[in-house]
Amino acid sequence: MILGGFLMHTALAALWMFQQEATTGGEASLKLPDLSTVNFLGVNGHSLLLIGLIFCAFGLLFGLGIYLQLKNLAVHRSMKDISELIYETCKTYLITQGKFLALLWVFIAAIISLYFGVLAPIPGHPVAQTLLMILAFSVVGILGSYGVAWFGIRVNTFANSRTAFAGLRGKPYPIYVIPLKAGMSIGMALVSVELLIMLFILLFVPGDFAGPCFIGFAIGESLGAAALRIAGGIFTKIADIGSDLMKIVFKIKEDDARNPGVIADCTGDNAGDSVGPSADGFETYGVTGVALITFILLAVKSPMVQVQLLVWIFIMRIMMLVTSVGAYYLNEVVAKARYSQR
Repeated sequence: MILGGFLMHTALAALWMFQQEATTGGEASLKLPDLSTVNFLGVNGHSLLLIGLIFCAFGLLFGLGIYLQLKNLAVHRSMKDISELIYETCKTYLITQGKFLALLWVFIAAIISLYFGVLAPIPGHPVAQTLLMILAFSVVGILGSYGVAWFGIRVNTFANSRTAFAGLRGKPYPIYVIPLKAGMSIGMALVSVELLIMLFILLFVPGDFAGPCFIGFAIGESLGAAALRIAGGIFTKIADIGSDLMKIVFKIKEDDARNPGVIADCTGDNAGDSVGPSADGFETYGVTGVALITFILLAVKSPMVQVQLLVWIFIMRIMMLVTSVGAYYLNEVVAKARYSQR
């Protein structure tokens, strides 16, 4: 009797909470205030973030510029061939994952349509319009995670072979600087793309519809990162075990040049330690931003204070891009002066 009563009360409480959620529409019903209502040093918030959009575009170009530098570094042909073989194998993995994500999105889209279309429609807006925006930005989120992961694997396979070739000279500085360039390229591209998408929603999407866009974007990038992160870890383990089995079958020693573990390990490690973390980093940076926006809009009642906090948060994120580039070049100058001749 006691257990039955407890379960009944729990069910009623859950039903009440669901009704409350359905009434408010949840995070998707949040409305952004007008960003131009508050000035910072004589510049309104909207204009300030527009300027920040330009910095984000330059950040993306900076990442692409370093990518081209890595691509054009000297490399032995045999090392290049091996790194390209690893990349082609990883590309096959990514294409397979892309097909899986497309299929997975169909099921997620059905659940989103059921929830926001039937169970908890967003009040005050046509259902079809809000559903379309949530679904469209969920695709943007998936493509963001997927694109950053692909870019990361391309940069890393370039850096792998170039670092190995630089190591033949017996100098420590090139072995240090090439991986650092690869990290800066991926990091700047990841953060810049993320900020460009989120600033686009803040600046160009009407405030009444920003909530559905942000919730769709967060769902999409989380979905993409989860699939790429989890599957990448499984992929690398399968590659390791498969190569070990082949060594046993063909009686190949660990240090034999024919050891399939060389390619298998490198491919698996690139999939598990590059594709997954790149997509995961994109997702983490995005959903924390969406969470901050949600917290500000729910916790702060004054629209003026909401604008001040929203603009401040994104200006800080943009300034982190600028300071990252400055710190990178400062570190390069110091490291080159101290270690390039050793």
